[in-house]
Amino acid sequence: MYKIGILGYGNLGKGVEAAVAKAPDMELVAVYTRRDPAGLAIRSANVPVRPASALEDGEELDVLILCGGSATDLPEMTPKYARLYSVVDSFDTHARIPEHFANVDAAAKAGKNAALISCGWDPGMFSLSRLYAEAILPGASTYTFWGRGVSQGHSDAIRRIEGVLDARQYTIPVPEALERVRAGENPELTTREKHTRECFVVAAEGADKARIEAEIVNMPNYFADYDTTVHFISMEEMRRDHSGLPHGGSVISAGATGTDGKKHVIEYSLKLDSNPEFTGSVLTAFARAIAKRAANSVSGAFTVFDIAPAELVPMSGEELRAHYL
Repeated sequence: MYKIGILGYGNLGKGVEAAVAKAPDMELVAVYTRRDPAGLAIRSANVPVRPASALEDGEELDVLILCGGSATDLPEMTPKYARLYSVVDSFDTHARIPEHFANVDAAAKAGKNAALISCGWDPGMFSLSRLYAEAILPGASTYTFWGRGVSQGHSDAIRRIEGVLDARQYTIPVPEALERVRAGENPELTTREKHTRECFVVAAEGADKARIEAEIVNMPNYFADYDTTVHFISMEEMRRDHSGLPHGGSVISAGATGTDGKKHVIEYSLKLDSNPEFTGSVLTAFARAIAKRAANSVSGAFTVFDIAPAELVPMSGEELRAHYL
């Protein structure tokens, strides 16, 4: 049984907790929090809630799954804990992945641990779909569409703005762009032409809403490259209309083979009732792979590109060949 720890008990942490409970070869040994542990009730019976500071004392864990936000938490958190434990994170700021990988790789090698970064469905499963499609169809045109759904990372980034009490951000594909891609037109689309972003924000009483809106629409790596609409609503409206966390999207690759250019379209799509629960399930599957690597004294940082499918499941090669091949 792999001993799993969870750091952070927001929506993603709860999703990981649910996934670990279904894993036959994993045991949740503790949830770690930067809040007061006494005030945090978790769903798993007989699992302790411990302060994050306890992690510096050397807990007995095979993998620590980090459930912080990408805006400010994971850039510091993942390298810090990769020196102490084998870790998995869901860092999703695409533009900063190379920098984050280098920092985590150095820390994991220094601690002789294994680390997986940027794991989830995008980056993660969508990343694999893009790679497989373009390996099979060299020169293919690949498009990624997200939504309509709530982005946890973008919502978290808005909540970090001074004066914001709560926020939900919906990513919405531009219908005309999606139709052109599925029709095989292979259009050249800018970031702004592919998606719009819609934000619902609860502001603190007396907060400067104009400043908050300006900070949102001009936020680099998150909103600056998109047409973004900001709605200010009450907490009651937020709870009534935006309590769910659905998401999904598609990766579509169009290419040709042969001398006469026979056309092919590959599409991988997801429709998720719960973004954090699905993401938590992906993190948990890849945590198994990291636990296996750590047990074999493999150290350093990895991404989903480095993990073989057989490492994700608690099955033997014989079982995989008999039931899945």
